[in-house]
Amino acid sequence: MADISLTASMRSNLLSLQQTQSLMDMTQERLSTGKKVNSAIDNPSSYYTAQSLTNRASDLSSLLDSMGQAVQTIQAANEGIEAITEFANQAKAIATSANDTSKNSEVENYMTQFDEILKQIDGIAKDSGYKGVNLLEAGQELKVVFNEDRSSSLTVSGKDASTAGLKLSSSSSWIKKTANTAANQFNVSTEYTKGAYVTKSNGASETVYQVTSDIANSNAKDFDTLVKEGVLVATEYTTTSANKFTLKTIEKAEINKSIEAVENAVSQLRNMASVFGNNYSIVEGREEFTENLINVLEEGADKLTLADMNEESANMLALQTRQQLAINSLSLASQAAQSVLSLF
Repeated sequence: MADISLTASMRSNLLSLQQTQSLMDMTQERLSTGKKVNSAIDNPSSYYTAQSLTNRASDLSSLLDSMGQAVQTIQAANEGIEAITEFANQAKAIATSANDTSKNSEVENYMTQFDEILKQIDGIAKDSGYKGVNLLEAGQELKVVFNEDRSSSLTVSGKDASTAGLKLSSSSSWIKKTANTAANQFNVSTEYTKGAYVTKSNGASETVYQVTSDIANSNAKDFDTLVKEGVLVATEYTTTSANKFTLKTIEKAEINKSIEAVENAVSQLRNMASVFGNNYSIVEGREEFTENLINVLEEGADKLTLADMNEESANMLALQTRQQLAINSLSLASQAAQSVLSLF
């Protein structure tokens, strides 16, 4: 107050005490927050530089999440390729078995198995998506951004891993069927080769015969006569519509085409796996780099703002000692003024 006068020593000690208290407040704030720079007032250069580093680290952290999801998307496609490859190898084994037999019934059984495998391949190709992106479908793509200004990225294009994309066709061509109608007579208008199959129907039943020798039945012999002569030998039994004769010929060339198509499909799948594997490694590598860069940025920001807790604790102890000494000095200075009272 203006109308109260303090001695020079008291005023000096009071100012020192105030400065000490200010330093104690600042040190206490550093100890409580763990930072030596808590606002732009403390150190504008360090504060804004650290904030810039922290903001970049935050932006990269959000990109890091998308990279992780991209890795999962590629992994889902890779799992699909592995499963499809296994089915393709299974389809090849089935086609090879069909190629090794001359029995119509066995080939038809293999045809059913082969076509079922193709259905499973289409199912896997359709179900290999992750969060709405399926890299085993044509036209799909995955874009992975690696930096905060989006100037660095990777686009992974989808591959058609369905039977259509792999150029795999059904087994319908493995057996050639030629149907003729007659009541009780088998008329041969062309030459049938040994090993071919022919069927005769009576009502709702059908008996299957195999040709045992080349036929050139220009005299149109009775069906039963051909059976008696051993040219036609009954081998199987099934049911069909009435009065139909069906020649079923195993087409070895078509089976071989299917085997070749499956082999090409497996090669194509391996190429897909190689491409996706390379993309997987790229994204995974950038993900690891980004994690390390985030750590560098955060460490850099911390070096600019974090306080040395050991140093600040020592400062607090020293300031508390200084405060106590200042209080004692102020007390001594006031005693000098109080000595005036002894005159009265």
